[in-house]
Amino acid sequence: MTTDNACTQRPFDREALGRRALELHGMKYNCAQAVACTLAPLIGADEELCFRAAEGLGGGMGGLTETCGAVTGAAVVIGMANSSGKDDPTSKARTYRIVRKLVSDFREQNGSTLCPELKGIKTKQPLRSCNGCIADAIDLTADALQQLRA
Repeated sequence: MTTDNACTQRPFDREALGRRALELHGMKYNCAQAVACTLAPLIGADEELCFRAAEGLGGGMGGLTETCGAVTGAAVVIGMANSSGKDDPTSKARTYRIVRKLVSDFREQNGSTLCPELKGIKTKQPLRSCNGCIADAIDLTADALQQLRA
């Protein structure tokens, strides 16, 4: 769902995006929703649709503490931004490459992409807070979106 929306033609205000994502998280949006809804306007997506699509991804996918919700929310946004749609399903390989890079960069930056490791559930020593993960996912996704539009 690439768009020629004017807001995608300007550099992203990373600080404003980060503030908005943390504001949404503070309003009980899960990590995936905070990321997806914050970035929705940048890809011309409906925020309500993003909220609903990301609802099951919080808490490490349905509360199972699997992959970090901020990371999965980022993957939703990248898919929506890059997909050529159901009538021309040829964009998956590129979307996968972009998501793999984001996941790899997130893992390198934070030591893991797994919610319980990031939160330090077993070790009692968190690698990164949820807010930190959200901020990192926003930055990495903004990087990916800027590369997509280049």
